[in-house]
Amino acid sequence: MTPVKVKICGITRLADSQAAVAAGADALGFVFAPRSKRKLPLEKAVALVGEVPAFVSRVGLFMDQSSAEVARVLERLALNLLQFHGSEDAGFCRQFGLPYIKAVAMESAGAAEQAGRDFPDAAALLLDSHRAGQVGGTGQTFDWGTIPRLPLPLVLAGGLTPVNVRRAVQQVRPWAVDVSSGVEDAPGVKNAEKMRMFIREAKHE
Repeated sequence: MTPVKVKICGITRLADSQAAVAAGADALGFVFAPRSKRKLPLEKAVALVGEVPAFVSRVGLFMDQSSAEVARVLERLALNLLQFHGSEDAGFCRQFGLPYIKAVAMESAGAAEQAGRDFPDAAALLLDSHRAGQVGGTGQTFDWGTIPRLPLPLVLAGGLTPVNVRRAVQQVRPWAVDVSSGVEDAPGVKNAEKMRMFIREAKHE
């Protein structure tokens, strides 16, 4: 089995980006959602994204922003993937010409199945513990036993930590895992040792 991919989300500092890459992260997430504690000013994002080396994916996270706002970010940043956490529909998500991930709030039965029908061209569905209207990064898990078989690659998020990620990977067998608060000392301040431990545990077979 291919080792699970790991995305470290909510990068706000160059030292954290470098530490995540050194630890073996496959992707880094940069947040532009206005209500997030980890939101990046565009100029700072330009500097951070410009330092990400080749073959590490650069992901931009948005939530219920206008197409003009997303386009403004894309004019300045060379992103590989877009991640949408709001009420965006598939037409909105695909208009930017980049692969996209759609986040699904796992607060209601059938949410994941409905997302699979509504976003058939998504690169992946990201299942998170946040409620509808929240960005994520809450540190809360959800019942992994409720995850159905999906027609799209699955990214597991929500309350993952170095302590529980190995069990999560073994139980769910996701394509990738996504972590933010589980490897932080404070919102947007990553802990290099926690990131190393998380990636080691996630990729353990």
